[in-house]
Amino acid sequence: MFYNWSYFSDPDDQEREVEIGTAAAASGSRSEMEGTVFTPCLEGIKHVKSHQGEMLTNQFLDVCKLILPVIDKFGAAMALVKSDIGGNISRLENKYSTNPSKYNILYSMVQEEVHENTAKGSSSCTNGLLWLTRAMDFLVELFRNLLDHPDWAMSQACSDSYAKTLKKWHGWLASSTFSMAMKLAPDRKKFMDVMGGTGDINADIQAFCANFAPLLVENHTFLISIKHLSNICAG
Repeated sequence: MFYNWSYFSDPDDQEREVEIGTAAAASGSRSEMEGTVFTPCLEGIKHVKSHQGEMLTNQFLDVCKLILPVIDKFGAAMALVKSDIGGNISRLENKYSTNPSKYNILYSMVQEEVHENTAKGSSSCTNGLLWLTRAMDFLVELFRNLLDHPDWAMSQACSDSYAKTLKKWHGWLASSTFSMAMKLAPDRKKFMDVMGGTGDINADIQAFCANFAPLLVENHTFLISIKHLSNICAG
């Protein structure tokens, strides 16, 4: 079984992830001045689909990058998640940058790899999109927990979200590492206060989950629809 946190094996992805994190953090700092830390994400989601309803590569990845400042607010508890997301964004961005017009539509990368019989490779863009989507599933579930369970501690919200999403794809080592990291989860009230800025944090979280989750479902549906990938993408 493929072990998650695949990005750790690629030094080029690590270097690129630092660049992504720096740029996204700058965006997050600006967003705190007006609205919440989710404000840039909500604006970005509006531009993810083309007029024909197709998922646009650059715009989808931009939204994923804009979530990194949100993850930063979790501190060390989310270091592995942030690294995994950043690495998979890098992988897809690097491919996109080789021919932006050719790879303008997100799924074009996957379709090309399927045609070339390279989609199942651990360093493929298909694999990168799959794990990026799974990591985003975890975050959406976490944000939902923060809204639906105001009495839960942050560590409980994180652990429950992990159990519902990423855990079934992880081996023992990854699961153990994640469980240990959750002990470093920040105080819930302080976290929500920091994320809120000048806006309505609960309303923005609800809007983010409502608008971003369908994009993730669309990714999964597409990946599962490809015959040769259905056995590794379903679940």
